[in-house]
Amino acid sequence: MQQLYQSGRLSQYLLLLACLAGVAGLLASRAFIAIAPIVGVVAALANPALRHSLPNYFRNGAAMRAAAVIVFLLLTGLYTSEWAIWRHELFRDLTWLAVPLAFTLAVPLAGWQCLAVGSLFVLGTAAVGAATLVGYLLNPAAGNEAIHIGQNIPAITHIFHIAFGVMLALAFFGGILLRRHALAGPVLRGALVGAASVAVITLHVLAYRTGLLVLYTGLLAVALRLLLSRNRVLGLGVLALLVLGPWLAYKLLPSVHERVQGTRWDIEQFNERHDINEYSLARRLAALETASHIVGQHWLLGVGPADTHAAMMEQYDWKSFDLRPENRVEVHNQYVQALLGGGLVGLALLLALLAWPFTQRWARRDAAVSLFLLIQATAMLVDAVLDLQFGLNLFVFGYGFLVVAGERRSNEQ
Repeated sequence: MQQLYQSGRLSQYLLLLACLAGVAGLLASRAFIAIAPIVGVVAALANPALRHSLPNYFRNGAAMRAAAVIVFLLLTGLYTSEWAIWRHELFRDLTWLAVPLAFTLAVPLAGWQCLAVGSLFVLGTAAVGAATLVGYLLNPAAGNEAIHIGQNIPAITHIFHIAFGVMLALAFFGGILLRRHALAGPVLRGALVGAASVAVITLHVLAYRTGLLVLYTGLLAVALRLLLSRNRVLGLGVLALLVLGPWLAYKLLPSVHERVQGTRWDIEQFNERHDINEYSLARRLAALETASHIVGQHWLLGVGPADTHAAMMEQYDWKSFDLRPENRVEVHNQYVQALLGGGLVGLALLLALLAWPFTQRWARRDAAVSLFLLIQATAMLVDAVLDLQFGLNLFVFGYGFLVVAGERRSNEQ
């Protein structure tokens, strides 16, 4: 054991275990999500060169921006009125510290270990998608009826549908990128391509609205990148897919047709001021209008992340949109939620997390980093993903694995 510790392999294997536990937690067992950051911190402490590596954490801009989230939350304690919620938020947000610490201080993963973690995510997500797809195909009529009234086919492992759609899009791009990995053999490359195909088919057949949005946003970015690199034929081919894909899905898949029609009807109910108690998207539009009034009054520092729910419910008392109390939802937009809880300061922190890596040459050249941040930034337009524990862990794990670790490699070169 002493030799394992002194060689650094103990730290490296513990970091690998933390990553595998994190992926397993996202796919199936939520208990592993809570364990993974703890194992990651232990991996950092097990680094025999910890004292020498400690400056790596403070030199890592991505890790510092993540730590700034905790610092700002501590500052909001000066004006919060919801102390119980504030303490809970502080506890759950400790992952912003734990995950970057692991990826900056533990012995870094070897190439084959990174490939193993990425492959597990891609293949595991595709497997959950395939199983969910089979469940839909066994009774498509019931599934289409649920889609028509704005509901979603739940993942077989009960992953929240918005997060699951994002995971499927990430699995598609991850499979395409990992098949080019130097250590990927023919069998693994074939499995990754197959998993990417399953992910994109699942997104279309189950008509996950957010998943399709981020998928096609990512494809648009790929097309533009190809065109700018003068790979015009392939770039134009991807652009053609951007047009043909949605059109064919709408014409051929009843689920997509029902989703489009349901979305139109949903928006009409809000615009025409009808009863919107049973309409998901209309209630989200009402929440945005409600939040805008609060943001206008607390534009600099917000009401405090712990106080957003109370502030929203109080504003609903002034203008309820005839919503029953149980249907008065909170904001489904991370940018507006950041403004609501933290004002311009909170929004600046969020934008720094998402946009600052693009100022670095190493990040712009890394397709995995660029696509991850773009997909997450797009998903945040339609949901407050960081306010859900699952969405927070999905983002922070990917941020640590790709952005923090990527910046560390760049700094060490």
